[in-house]
Amino acid sequence: MKKNIVVLAGFLTSFGLGFYGNSITDKGVATTEKQSNTNNDMKLGAFSVSLSVKDLKVSKEFYENLGFKVFAGGMEQNYLIMKNESTLIGLFQGMFEGNILTFNPGWDENAKNIEKFDDVREIQKQLKSKNIKLTAEADEKTAGPASVMLTDPDGNMILIDQHR
Repeated sequence: MKKNIVVLAGFLTSFGLGFYGNSITDKGVATTEKQSNTNNDMKLGAFSVSLSVKDLKVSKEFYENLGFKVFAGGMEQNYLIMKNESTLIGLFQGMFEGNILTFNPGWDENAKNIEKFDDVREIQKQLKSKNIKLTAEADEKTAGPASVMLTDPDGNMILIDQHR
C-alpha cells in the first residue's frame, strides 16, 4: 500500500507538471508568492476528489449526466479530470485503490496560479505541530513541487500536492 501511495503521489505530480505546465505559464497568471501562515488557517488550494473507478467509460458517462465535462487527462491514459463549475473530480482506472481527497496549494480550480498560498512544507510543519501523522512527507530542504500524504481518522487518504 505504501508503494502505491508513493507511486500515486509521483504520478499526480508528473500529471500536474506535464498537463498544466503550459496553462500556468499563460498571460495574466499571477507570480508565485508563497506566504507564511501565522494564524494557523492553512490555505490548501484547489480541492478535488480522486476516484478509483472500475470502468472509466461508464464513469465518464455517469458524471457527464451530472453536468461534468472533461477538463484534463484522456481515456488512453486511464484517467480523466472532470469539472462542473468549480467542482473537480478525477476518475482513475487501475492506478490506485480507494479514493483520495486532493488539495493543490498554489492553484485555483482552473489550475491557474494563485498569488498567495501556503507552501506544502509550511503546511507539513503545521500538521506535525498538531501531532498529525503523515504517511509521506515533503523534503523540507527543497522548494517547488512536493507533496504530503496523510490519512484521516476514518482511513480516507488525503494528498496535498503542490505543483509549483
